[in-house]
Amino acid sequence: MPAIAKLTVFALDCADPRGVPEFYSKITGWAVERDDGEWVQLRSDAGATLAFQLAPDHVPPSWPSADHPQQAHIDFSVDDLDVGEAAVIAVGARKAEVQPEPDSFRVYLDPAGHPFCLVLHD
Repeated sequence: MPAIAKLTVFALDCADPRGVPEFYSKITGWAVERDDGEWVQLRSDAGATLAFQLAPDHVPPSWPSADHPQQAHIDFSVDDLDVGEAAVIAVGARKAEVQPEPDSFRVYLDPAGHPFCLVLHD
């Protein structure tokens, strides 16, 4: 089946469209490609990239909870979960209280409260 479109950007709403991309830049090593104050986009070396859009009334999801669900999250592959955990916490992540399968993936929250996971690379 031929593709209809190509995924180029995954955008996250946040109240701080400069601080949150700075956090993800530290994880990915990607630099800011575009910053107009309300939209900040990272330059990816892998195709699709991440962008962050100003949403002054952003309310972070509650993970895990049906009251205010996450709706989406990002997975990052790592070779060592403990090393990856130390690194993301050092740049501002918070480890989520609930860890469904901590030997294969771990859940964290970015500075705006979006859940993301570190997944053990196969």
